[in-house]
Amino acid sequence: MGVWIDTDMGFDDIAAILVVAQSEYEIDGISLVFGNAPLPQVRMNAAGAASVFGWAFPIHTGRAVPVLGRLETAQAILGETGIPTTGKSLPKAPALAESDAFTALCRWLESQGPHRILALGPLTNIAAVALARPDLAARTTELVWMGGGVTSGNHTASAEFNALADPEALSIIIAHGLPLRMVDLDLCRKVLARPEDVEPVRNAGGANAELIADMFSGYINIGTSRGRPGMAVYDPSAAVAFIAPDIVSFRPARIDVELQGTFTRGRTVVETRATHATFNAQFAADIDPDMARVIILAALVNEARK
Repeated sequence: MGVWIDTDMGFDDIAAILVVAQSEYEIDGISLVFGNAPLPQVRMNAAGAASVFGWAFPIHTGRAVPVLGRLETAQAILGETGIPTTGKSLPKAPALAESDAFTALCRWLESQGPHRILALGPLTNIAAVALARPDLAARTTELVWMGGGVTSGNHTASAEFNALADPEALSIIIAHGLPLRMVDLDLCRKVLARPEDVEPVRNAGGANAELIADMFSGYINIGTSRGRPGMAVYDPSAAVAFIAPDIVSFRPARIDVELQGTFTRGRTVVETRATHATFNAQFAADIDPDMARVIILAALVNEARK
């Protein structure tokens, strides 16, 4: 069964892709979007990852800027490349062939379904399809998105990064009634990667074991450098919700996004009371964190064995 992944290609995106690639699902295509870094760097990351991991699925270039507002990236946290590391980095690889994500997404949606999308960054690419081809966007069977925050944000006190980077895109998705399933900060923070998780990856013995371990360690250091026991594995947790929904509890809700205000722009507002709103989406309310860790770490170790 084929699925689509939309990504801004940081390390946790790569880990999420590995989770899906090692599941029963076939990846029909990937679309790239700005986010962890500007789009040219995202393209470089994708080219390097494709060359290292032997990805055969097509990778398409999407949007470089949000629907409105200025470009936001996570480079202040993740570094210039969007992928922190403690040693080895993705190699420089030949540039990806020019392939337009909008056209590719439309063609995929025109094909026989179901059409399940895992979105790991700002929703700009999906919103572009919803605006220009609402007939095709309506063919989306499920849109699992890592983004938003039920209680608070991370990029600002109110807003999670993927929501803040393009809140208008999220608003467009909601307005067009796409079947949104939000996997937010609160849910992902239940699934931690710890420093001791790196060694099984490093000791796996494959050609890319050291590379994966160094990137994994660099990612975990984001959390430990701030005095935490580990780092939430955001995008891989969304991937787990995508491939193993039996270990995730989704609840219906009314989800909206704030578009105004210095301190409130990008905030996701989640109303769970049916007496107060008409529900338009779902959010992941709980997850089996131990099982999620097993799935995620197995994907990394299995890739590191190759």
